[in-house]
Amino acid sequence: MPNLLLELRSEEIPARMQRKAAGDLKKLVTDALVEAGLSYEGAREYWTPRRLALDIHGLTARSADVREERKGPRTDANEKAIEGFLRGAGLSSVSEAQVVSDPKKGDFYVAVISKPGRAAEEIVTDVMPGIIRDFPWPKSMRWGKASSKPGALRWVRPLQSIVCTFGPEHEETTVIPFEIDGITASNITYGHRFHAPEAITVRRFDDYAANLEKAKVILDAERRKDIILHDARDIAFANGLELVEDEGLLEEVAGLVEWPQVLMGSFEEDYLSIPSEIIRLTIKTNQKCFVTRKQGEETLSNKFILVSNIQASDGGKEIVHGNGKVVRARLSDALHFWKRDQGNLPDLETLTASAAKFGLDINKPLDQRMAKLDALDVTFHAKLGTQGARVARIRTLAKELADITGADAALVDRAAVLAKADLRTEAVGEFPELQGLMGRKYAVLQGEDASVAAAIEDHYKPQGPSDRVPEDKVAITTALADKLDTLIGFWAIDEKPTGSKDPFALRRAALGVVRILLERKVRLPLRATTKDIDLLSFFHDRLKVYLRDQGARHDLIDAVLTPDADDLLMVARRVEALTAFITSEEGKNLLAGTKRATQLLAAEEKKGTVIADGVSPALLKLDAEKELFAVISGASKDASDAVAGEDFRSAMEALSKLRGPVDRFFEDVLVNDEDAAIRANRLALLRLIREATGTVADFSKISG
Repeated sequence: MPNLLLELRSEEIPARMQRKAAGDLKKLVTDALVEAGLSYEGAREYWTPRRLALDIHGLTARSADVREERKGPRTDANEKAIEGFLRGAGLSSVSEAQVVSDPKKGDFYVAVISKPGRAAEEIVTDVMPGIIRDFPWPKSMRWGKASSKPGALRWVRPLQSIVCTFGPEHEETTVIPFEIDGITASNITYGHRFHAPEAITVRRFDDYAANLEKAKVILDAERRKDIILHDARDIAFANGLELVEDEGLLEEVAGLVEWPQVLMGSFEEDYLSIPSEIIRLTIKTNQKCFVTRKQGEETLSNKFILVSNIQASDGGKEIVHGNGKVVRARLSDALHFWKRDQGNLPDLETLTASAAKFGLDINKPLDQRMAKLDALDVTFHAKLGTQGARVARIRTLAKELADITGADAALVDRAAVLAKADLRTEAVGEFPELQGLMGRKYAVLQGEDASVAAAIEDHYKPQGPSDRVPEDKVAITTALADKLDTLIGFWAIDEKPTGSKDPFALRRAALGVVRILLERKVRLPLRATTKDIDLLSFFHDRLKVYLRDQGARHDLIDAVLTPDADDLLMVARRVEALTAFITSEEGKNLLAGTKRATQLLAAEEKKGTVIADGVSPALLKLDAEKELFAVISGASKDASDAVAGEDFRSAMEALSKLRGPVDRFFEDVLVNDEDAAIRANRLALLRLIREATGTVADFSKISG
């Protein structure tokens, strides 16, 4: 079966757009071909800074013929109905339609529409211009003389050529020469811009990829990443160092080069006085370079690794020299930020009121930055006030939470006051992703307690499902206060997440609260803390996501989680105990009996059947019902006591005593007795079963 090769070559595509664009091209093209009646065995997309490519193999050469019968109106229908039928079916007169007789409905017209199959080349020619013209780039541009005309082609960067070849694997291929805005598809492409600018004639994917590699272009992005990673590791190792790996940077750099050449540069060791995080971000952000460290150590070395797109004749000396000059200039700026942040602000006299408000020591640099944050009235949100007002709220909430977490109240207060101070530092101004981390470093430098310093960094955590959770009690308290203030505030102004939109990352904040409570075993009454039922429901949703990710069954979560449950740690413990119980043989059997009891009871309640207010021992006639009544009272009390003592495993064990009596009850007892009093009494006994198991979970919600 034939293969289709497609390449769209342009000026440099931004690295962040390449992977998605290649995936979009694959989906758009394959969807269009399938919709047109073709099928294929496989397709793979490729990308470099200057091209998107698609290899579709096993494509059918022609779409199948289609025969469709379209039923029309009765032969005696009015003229307009018949005309509409003919027009819709593409027939010029009723003589071209067939007449079909139906014994019940009479004679009616049927149009037989035959659509012959189309050659794959014709289909590609038909669909490709539209795909290219409407391609979903996040940003695109027009260029050249045609750009002034309405409807001119837009592409992420100027589109220079198109390759489109089609043919069997071992025979000659043909070009599908579709055209768009003066660019006609051909079998000509070009290699590396500097090393191999000559034209390359290609036939199919294998020789296309091979010829590009000869022309200093490695088509496969994953292979470029692998080359960069292993060469970087090797060059670091050869210099007694190890690479500080960075998957995001590796992905970006692989999107900047077609022929990766890994080199090592250096900077003066004096710059190593700057925190490693600043050095790494400075070199990564400005020069897209990797940093290194001595083997087995945490601190960085003064060697960095860069990736060039050119195989230089001098071995890369000039490239290394040029990159080194820029790196030194950037590190010089970073050193300036680092030193300035440790000095006094020039306008201390304007900060006295803010310092007094928060109990700040105006002689300390980080305190000065917090006072400045407040004095400037920096807005947190238009409806939620300034950053200073927010810090005041976090401070108040943290004080309340300290009683629950057992954290030192004075340290919690100090951490809450300084948590946002580094937002006014120059280092964070340059690299916002360092907020918290720089606050910790500056806090240590000015002699803050270790717990306070840790809380300043960790109050932002966890920022995702894989991020670490704070451990220190002061950090736990400050982190909870920060996240709860965010959630309470945005709920108050009705800025809640909707569908896939969550501009203020409120789902992440709620999941952070859930993880802290469960993983650090904090008992926090969320309903009393947030004073919002709807927000409590939002926490329930995040809890369900978290527990399901941990392997819990959704039905067991639903069986335990009631709308007013505000102690999430207890919910998680109940789910854990219920999971262990319900997967045991004893639990499965009790579940079956309990569900039978609750379903029968619910059916009778729905019908309005009389149910006794309580069980009368005098009306218990059979041994099985007497036994069940005798056991259920004790089991119910034991389960309730165990739940009150938060011993959910013992609560399950107490309920397990019901298994045998419940089974015998349904074997020996007819609930719907002819005697109304006995029937009402037995239904009351079923209600006791529901109430007893309900102390632990709603068994009716458990599947199985």
